[in-house]
Amino acid sequence: QVQLVESGGDLVQPGGSLRLSCAASGFTFSNYAMSWYRQAPGKERELVATITSAGGTTNYADSVKGRFTISRDNAKNTVYLQMNSLKPEGTAAYYCKVVRWGRHYWGQGTQVTVSS
Repeated sequence: QVQLVESGGDLVQPGGSLRLSCAASGFTFSNYAMSWYRQAPGKERELVATITSAGGTTNYADSVKGRFTISRDNAKNTVYLQMNSLKPEGTAAYYCKVVRWGRHYWGQGTQVTVSS
């Protein structure tokens, strides 16, 4: 079955950096686009970044452009989110997602807290 396992969340000071990872299994990872979302307390889940199956095209929410980078390693079945210049409003649970045969699969999330 499809499994997505996020890791790398932590408490970080404003201006700091983190790299999140999402390890995938149960499907042919290299065939599918992947996405990162985040959900802050009391807010709706929002799309942060997407990457195509081969990694050739990426897209970002305006709020993270120039600071976040999505990448993938198809040999390791892993997608990453490098987050630089973190802001307090980046505090959220971060999730990866894949859509396979019309069904949306989510990981359990990893918590990022940006605070001094």
